[in-house]
Amino acid sequence: MSLLRAMLVALFLLLVVLQVFSLPGQFAHLAAEEPGAAPWRWPLTALAAFWVLCVQVVVVSTWRLLGLVRDDRIFRPASLPWVDAMIVAIAAGWLVLLGVGGVAVWRGDDPGNALAFLVVLLLGAVVGLLLVVMRGLLRDATLLRADLETVI
Repeated sequence: MSLLRAMLVALFLLLVVLQVFSLPGQFAHLAAEEPGAAPWRWPLTALAAFWVLCVQVVVVSTWRLLGLVRDDRIFRPASLPWVDAMIVAIAAGWLVLLGVGGVAVWRGDDPGNALAFLVVLLLGAVVGLLLVVMRGLLRDATLLRADLETVI
């Protein structure tokens, strides 16, 4: 579990660097190289930063859930809001991707881009729905543990 926590810290730090330095720098470079793309610099930066924020919410929620596992408190109602936060973050990122990607595919002429968009969209939906199922299992296990504790 400590290896997973170390990986989560590394991932979070990498995401912060990406969000604060790399993405704004990349879109500034794009605006300098392609003057026609300059008006899209800040909207694209904000959009990319939003998606990184969604991933950061999932990382922080996973960290908190690992703490609950370590403390043997995972099957308590306190764990459900962290899973809910993950579901909301994934759903928000997915909905924004659906809107932005849908417009891009509608206006584009390359079927390969549409196919790649569809794959990413389906992967996001599968992850989100998997978390909904896992939340249901966690809720049921929490209720079973509470019932068991009242019997004992």
